[in-house]
Amino acid sequence: MRVGIPRETFAGETRVSVIPAGVATLRKAGLDVSVETGAGDAAGFPDSTYSAQGAQIVSASELYGQSDILLKVRAMPTTNGVRPGQTVIGFADPLGDPQPLRDVASRGLTMLSMELMPRITRAQSMDALSSMATVAGYKGVLLAADALPRMFPMLMTAAGTISPARVFVVGAGVAGLQAISSARRLGAKVEAYDVRPAVKEQVQSLGAKFVELPLESADAEDKGGYAKAQDESFYRRQREMMLKVVAGCDVVITTALIPGKRAPILITTEMVEAMQPGSVIVDLAAERGGNCEVTRPDERVVHHGVIVLGPTNPAALVPYHASQMYSKNIITFLLHLLGKEGAKQPKLPIDPADEITKETLLTHDGAVVHPRVRELLG
Repeated sequence: MRVGIPRETFAGETRVSVIPAGVATLRKAGLDVSVETGAGDAAGFPDSTYSAQGAQIVSASELYGQSDILLKVRAMPTTNGVRPGQTVIGFADPLGDPQPLRDVASRGLTMLSMELMPRITRAQSMDALSSMATVAGYKGVLLAADALPRMFPMLMTAAGTISPARVFVVGAGVAGLQAISSARRLGAKVEAYDVRPAVKEQVQSLGAKFVELPLESADAEDKGGYAKAQDESFYRRQREMMLKVVAGCDVVITTALIPGKRAPILITTEMVEAMQPGSVIVDLAAERGGNCEVTRPDERVVHHGVIVLGPTNPAALVPYHASQMYSKNIITFLLHLLGKEGAKQPKLPIDPADEITKETLLTHDGAVVHPRVRELLG
């Protein structure tokens, strides 16, 4: 079997699905590897580093023509070069935008989604969403520090004492916890809130204060550990209680996402207007519409003197290490799919009885097969 590593064509995407060290892993497993010319350039991996590991550097038409398996960061859009029988693995946004999967299925492609990886122990090393959230949390803090007209740490200087910046992180999932950790390392005073009371200890272990709001949230977490969507009355009460906390902060970083749904509005226009001029909001949920009412995706908005940033692909702002982490995730997933027989098989085996395969398989044998996606498609 031959694995193809295409150059990403999605606007603003700088990551590459497999780094040169990953090529060595794939070849050790008995797979041939083709890399499209320039695939790793934007992430800091020139063609020569791939060829040094035994990859064949080819044009896009050659890559799509000769590959059995395509490993991508963005599985969509699929290009005109794909052919029936090929397997495509990558981020496909199947719950947010399932319609293109009809075309994928009709073209005879097998597609597996990295974002539907189950949160079980066996799949931990394949969890690309958590990897990219780690990068996003880190980068979100740096974006805030760069935009803030203050310094983060407390400093004792000859000109007097500089008080530390106050940072409030909304959502203590992987991105939120990384944001807390990064802000603390920069010397900020950090507070955090999450609808899931169970994360309080994790927040405190990083040296941040957990903000407790007297709200009923017993059913706040699904079986995969993700936050569950609440009703509008819950979010309204949450916003009312959060106003005072937000008003006293220099930086607010929001990370609240519900898989497959529009991000809930947690920071209202009223809250933004209550903040001091020069304060910064970094909305890491901008790709799903944003947690802040005034966010505009990929734009810098200044509202009543408050700077609001909404990066939709923060992981692509740190492409070298984001690619390194993603490469590990997707290769581990591919080797899991190959099973004990490995590359000796004539084609990639699809075992629907395997929990990891079942949860990630979107299309196969000309049909959309994932139950949740089929339901969304009617």
